[in-house]
Amino acid sequence: MTFRATILTLYPEMFPGHLAFSLAGKALERGQWSLDTVQIRDFAEDRHRTVDDTPAGGGAGMVLRPDILAKAIDRVSKDDGRPRLLMSPRGRPLTQARVRQLAASDGVVIVCGRFEGVDQRVIDARNLEEVSVGDYILSGGEPAALTLLDAVIRILPGVMGNALSGTHESFEDGLLEYPQYTRPQLFEGREIPAVLTSGNHAAIEKWRLEEAKKLTAERRPDLLSNQPVTK
Repeated sequence: MTFRATILTLYPEMFPGHLAFSLAGKALERGQWSLDTVQIRDFAEDRHRTVDDTPAGGGAGMVLRPDILAKAIDRVSKDDGRPRLLMSPRGRPLTQARVRQLAASDGVVIVCGRFEGVDQRVIDARNLEEVSVGDYILSGGEPAALTLLDAVIRILPGVMGNALSGTHESFEDGLLEYPQYTRPQLFEGREIPAVLTSGNHAAIEKWRLEEAKKLTAERRPDLLSNQPVTK
């Protein structure tokens, strides 16, 4: 099954961006996922291809019109079952659990907002799921969409060479990932922890779990309170 990503944007030239390279790019060439971009301006009706208007009630900036965006969504996503996402700083934070749900689906339709936002009526009428990639503001939804797709594509079946690569990572079990080391044994006076070269796999697993717990407590204590640790 090919994972289908459809992007509604005012800047289709921004895609596939960095997803044309490395594992995602190779998977795209192999047909493990597909990417279509839709220019929202193509659905404007005036000769200036206007897609926005001033905010009702006043205020700075412009708002993406609901009628134009609705036509674009209906053209590409008429009852095909794919989740319809709107990249938005006010959306629910993207989590690894949600990434795995999306990776198990047939694909996604992603709307990239611009200006001051999107008319709420089209969000409600077309059942758009607002998704945030962090507590900060970007110039538009395109970089956020690329980030979401990056997270999803890398865990599609067969994309990573080692299937276990996606299971021993931060957030997969409620903890941040433990520290990683490789050769040389000695670097600027710093050695690889002895337990990692001991050959004692039980001791190594115990050390990694304890280090993961310690890092999580120091840097992301919210994960310990909000997510159950499964191992």
